[in-house]
Amino acid sequence: MKVVLFCGGFGTRMRTGVPGEVPKPMALVGPRPLLWHVMRYYAHFGHNEFILCLGYGAHHIKDFFLGYQEATSNDFVLRGGRVELLSSDISDWSISFVQTGINSPIGERLRRVRPYLDGDEMFLANYADVLTDAPLPDIIGRFADSGAAASMMVVPPSQTFHCVDLDENGLVGGISPVSEMPMWVNGGYFVLTQEVFEHIPENGDLVADGCAELAKRGRLLAYPHRGYWRPTDTVNQRMELDEAYSRGERPWALWERSQ
Repeated sequence: MKVVLFCGGFGTRMRTGVPGEVPKPMALVGPRPLLWHVMRYYAHFGHNEFILCLGYGAHHIKDFFLGYQEATSNDFVLRGGRVELLSSDISDWSISFVQTGINSPIGERLRRVRPYLDGDEMFLANYADVLTDAPLPDIIGRFADSGAAASMMVVPPSQTFHCVDLDENGLVGGISPVSEMPMWVNGGYFVLTQEVFEHIPENGDLVADGCAELAKRGRLLAYPHRGYWRPTDTVNQRMELDEAYSRGERPWALWERSQ
């Protein structure tokens, strides 16, 4: 299936204010940008037709792929001054680069790339800033069997805050980590159908408008995932991922397990 990736936002919590700073999906995790890791995850399961919703810093993303260096993450032989690759990352990928506006909300970005879906009834979508080891075939299979119009992967809250239970006099009855509370948050991995476009107005949002309306109609399916899931909303979170990569701790890299 085609994969729509939202990679045009400002990523304000990730930015440091340096002029010309790369967009969040281009922040490095190991030798490759975050966006590449997300795309490699989908390609591992055979989904290698990508539609990139570009906005802020679009030239960084375009330049990376236009000058893509396969030898950075693949073994090769240098023979007679020529590089002979022993494996390849993106030789079978199809990538559409679509400018969807600098300030467009995600729902509007999705509306603007609808023509590039070629009428496909079902497609995948992602924020392009979260890594996971979720079993994508199972996510798609459950969704296909459900007959729903959209599926959203949900995960336990990852924050380190504690929830405090108070009585009417202000006395604390209990303290629990938010991650242990019976609640789920949006995990950023979607399976969608064309029906979602019926509920996203111009300049609307995918979740607040499209998914919320589908939920009211009983047309939104949740896929709970308690496995590995890491966002990169802040510089520190991106650095933690990069350090984990350096230590060889990268559970999201499912493609490495099959090599």
